[in-house]
Amino acid sequence: MAEILKQTLEQKLQQRLAPLQVQFVRMLEMNGPEIEEEVRREVDDNPALEEVDADTASGRYDDIPHYRLRANNSSADDPAYEPVIAASGETLQEMLARQLAEQGLDARQMRIAEYIIGNIDNNGYLTRDINLIVNDLAINAAIDTDRSEVRAVADAIRACDPPGVGAIDLRDCLLLQLKRLPAADAAARHATEIIADYFDLFSKKHYDRLRAAMNLNAGELREAVDVITSLNPKPGSAVGSGNGSDTVQSITPDFTVEVDADQISVALANSIPELRIEQSFRLDEEDSAIPQSRHAREAEAFIRRKSEDASNFIKVLKMRQETLFRVMSAIVRLQRDFFTGGDDESLIRPMILKDVAALTGLDLSVISRATTGKWVATARGVYPLKMFFNERVRDDSDTSAHEVLSAIRSIIEDEDKRHPLSDEAITSRLSQQGYDIARRTVAKYRERLGLPVARLRREM
Repeated sequence: MAEILKQTLEQKLQQRLAPLQVQFVRMLEMNGPEIEEEVRREVDDNPALEEVDADTASGRYDDIPHYRLRANNSSADDPAYEPVIAASGETLQEMLARQLAEQGLDARQMRIAEYIIGNIDNNGYLTRDINLIVNDLAINAAIDTDRSEVRAVADAIRACDPPGVGAIDLRDCLLLQLKRLPAADAAARHATEIIADYFDLFSKKHYDRLRAAMNLNAGELREAVDVITSLNPKPGSAVGSGNGSDTVQSITPDFTVEVDADQISVALANSIPELRIEQSFRLDEEDSAIPQSRHAREAEAFIRRKSEDASNFIKVLKMRQETLFRVMSAIVRLQRDFFTGGDDESLIRPMILKDVAALTGLDLSVISRATTGKWVATARGVYPLKMFFNERVRDDSDTSAHEVLSAIRSIIEDEDKRHPLSDEAITSRLSQQGYDIARRTVAKYRERLGLPVARLRREM
């Protein structure tokens, strides 16, 4: 069969990012600690890149962009707005192992206990079935055991502190805690009966049916419910992270905003040093024109490549810093009422990416990357930049979603807990306050606040 050669002409439109653009996008997405680590790594890897000494830099302030000056003008005595979330020095797993060792378990039981503890999550719940643990021990630890032995060790763990640890679900967790309360306490007895026999009615807050089924008066039921609500549904969460790390987790702000009367100042809050090309990597073009040996040409090519990499890194870093500063300045300008008027979220006006783009001239994707994972520190606290982006409730209204969310939260906080308001009633209250929104919008915002429907908000 004869082969047929065929030639076709096809036209395609493709968009490719230049290497510098790719590097810029990647660095723009980094937060403060990440970009500081990136700079340190680049300085270590590229011999053509060096940090400018502080003394040298101090004599060249006229050449340093304003955002760098503002980013490093704080003294050691200035307050630092860094909320720190510290993990416990002892993890939940370590705490349980210590208590079991004090109970006098033998070596075999401790090996079984260690495996069980390894299947307890950070909230204190056992995440693997006993039968599966029996099989796991035989396969992974070469321990030939049975359900009764593993169950006995698991019960020893369930007797440890914090109360409720080792439970298989919420109901089991609450019962473990209730068993430690005095048996002579009538409210504790009623609470135990509710969780053991009427957990479904309790979880759905059908209090009238619950009171009738248990033949309790309103006061007795209220006391029993108070006992239950005082229990901890996540007993392990108060102990430690369970990841074996003693490191301190913290939110590091990327910006600081300070208000002095009506003046607002914005600064980048990182510790990025000023960079420059190292002296020996600065090429002299006249010397390059002189004929050289092969080794000399290879050395020159290496120097030129490293010098270009260093120059590009400095250029992209400057672009990143300037872009972040422009974006944050635009946000402050658009949300001036919030930064000058207090930390009330209702002061946050409607703002979307296009609003920031109109002030900065930047692409929407650039603004999105510049604000994702970034935080700003003020005298009143630290806030994520994404908090300032919120849509209008209606296209013809200047009311922001934050304002309506705040109003809904206030209405629900002030409601009669014995007769909580329905979404329709909340809509009516909002209408009286001047917010003309639909009931389905109220339901959506209530769910965004993490608040349940009226029936599940009911209290005794």
